[in-house]
Amino acid sequence: GKTTLTQSVKDILNGVLLRSPPACISQWRTIFDEEPAPIKRAFYAAGNYILASEIAKASTQAPVIVDRYWHSTAAYTIATEINGPLQDLPPAQDEVYQWPEDLLRPDLVLLLSVDPEERVRRLQRRGLERTKEEAELEANSLFRQRVEESYRRMLNPSCQEVDASPCKEEVLQAVLQVIKKQFAW
Repeated sequence: GKTTLTQSVKDILNGVLLRSPPACISQWRTIFDEEPAPIKRAFYAAGNYILASEIAKASTQAPVIVDRYWHSTAAYTIATEINGPLQDLPPAQDEVYQWPEDLLRPDLVLLLSVDPEERVRRLQRRGLERTKEEAELEANSLFRQRVEESYRRMLNPSCQEVDASPCKEEVLQAVLQVIKKQFAW
């Protein structure tokens, strides 16, 4: 749903769509995804800073839509490092949830949430090979809960959650309403 949605929003806003990791390093994603966590995190962190430069350049021309950014890197890192229940996550106001001072900050961050059964159905319909991340989310509900809660604790900017369980047209309308409200568009 994220790919379809970001493409639709880009088209409606006459924007620019950027992906993470950025194209200049994305060919190495599968290699780094197999590396130990610190090396993998370094790859995605570097990708965020490269992407920030691309965002800054593109934003002079049009609205920029990004499929993932720092929140994703942080949420998955936190969920991976904390192996226990949700109570073991750092407290809600902890600095791990704060946006890095030296990283270009987005004006709006949307968290698309979908119930686990619907997520699995959509992945199966795609017919593509699941990423290691998707397999872990499916197999380990506690990991998925830690990822989701980490996203919800993000600050400056926080994530605005949108239920992505309905059909794609309804989700698109919900996202456009959030954008209209945020930017008085």
